[in-house]
Amino acid sequence: MKFYKLLGFKQIVGNDHYARFECPEGDSTFSVFLGNPESKNNSVIYFEHEQLDDLVNVLKSKGVEFVQEPKDKDHLWREAMLTDPSGNEIKLYWAGENRLNPPWRIK
Repeated sequence: MKFYKLLGFKQIVGNDHYARFECPEGDSTFSVFLGNPESKNNSVIYFEHEQLDDLVNVLKSKGVEFVQEPKDKDHLWREAMLTDPSGNEIKLYWAGENRLNPPWRIK
């Protein structure tokens, strides 16, 4: 849970297999559950942040290592990637208007 606190989440619930965090802004929460260690996880966790590059720099100054620095992507998002201690991919991104209204949105 230390890793997620380092990312700026505030832990509000916890035991030996579950933790819930408040997100740094707004009233959203984020939960982590310790599942079966033999399962294969193909999920990617996304967090949007308007000041993506600034956030990445703050996290790097705290020792967080990134797999990919912030980069403009073909799908019109700016995105950085890191992994948590269990190997789960985490993508930090900023999509702005394109998150809800990309040019290819279904009408």
